Amino acid sequence: MKTDEDYEYLHSVFGKNIQAIEDTLDVIISARGNKIIIKGEEDSCRKARKIIEELKEISSEGYSIKPEDIRYAIETSEGEPSLKNLFMSNVPVSSKKRFIVPKTETQREYIEAIKNYDIVIGIGPAGTGKTYLAMAMAVNALLKKQVTRIVLARPAVEAGEKLGFLPGDIEEKVSPYLRPLYDALFDMMEPEKVAKYLERGVIEIAPLAFMRGRTLNDSFIILDEAQNTTSEQMKMYLTRLGFNSKTVITGDITQIDLPAGKVSGLVEAERILKGIEGIRFVYFTERDVVRHRLVQEIIRAYERYERTEKFQTS
Repeated sequence: MKTDEDYEYLHSVFGKNIQAIEDTLDVIISARGNKIIIKGEEDSCRKARKIIEELKEISSEGYSIKPEDIRYAIETSEGEPSLKNLFMSNVPVSSKKRFIVPKTETQREYIEAIKNYDIVIGIGPAGTGKTYLAMAMAVNALLKKQVTRIVLARPAVEAGEKLGFLPGDIEEKVSPYLRPLYDALFDMMEPEKVAKYLERGVIEIAPLAFMRGRTLNDSFIILDEAQNTTSEQMKMYLTRLGFNSKTVITGDITQIDLPAGKVSGLVEAERILKGIEGIRFVYFTERDVVRHRLVQEIIRAYERYERTEKFQTS
């Protein structure tokens, strides 16, 4: 495979991505002069060459590609892997051509729902990308000037705790509850831009209680951990939506931390709102959990160990 750059340059720019191609397709990529040499089974070599060519083409346009995206493109393809097809459904989230790529069919369905509905409710286990993808869509809408601000909310009372009994001022009290939202935000935008938007109120991160009495126009609003809202809180939140606004509500109804006897606002909303035109429910399952490659290896190692232990004790 000939290339204008030598292998050292290609590897210095795409090192981890080249490693991902080698590991996933079980090939060895090396160089001789200005030639890229790929060794392995014929089918794998052909796929590796196609991925490298598309990697160079996409990267030349200024886009950043992660090794996990390459692994996903290869592992989920039924025929020829294609980075281009994968990134057709990408969500741009920064001025530096950074984008988020949906990893499962449900995630793609979720993104399409957010594009087409003003109220989307994503229900499913942790790690399925419910909040992260909603955040990506919010950032994208802000960059495109489809909205003028982003509002991110979470219930700040979990497992029966009351803010008044926690140490510190109000910011210190609610900060631990809102930290996952900050983490996702800083993963998608330049820190200086996030700081500027937070200072100007273009992006607001607040506990759900701060939403009372407000009407939010021209906004993209996300309610995270909605399974821990009460019935009253959920009704209050749903009636905050103003003109030209969109909201995404996320939660895991198997992880409710409300005190005994309290009905989850998310569970109740699922019963009450189904069938209303303009509201879309998207359900995630364990199959949609996207984990780091090493986490997958760890899980498999533990499964092998547990099977061995069970066999030896039986």
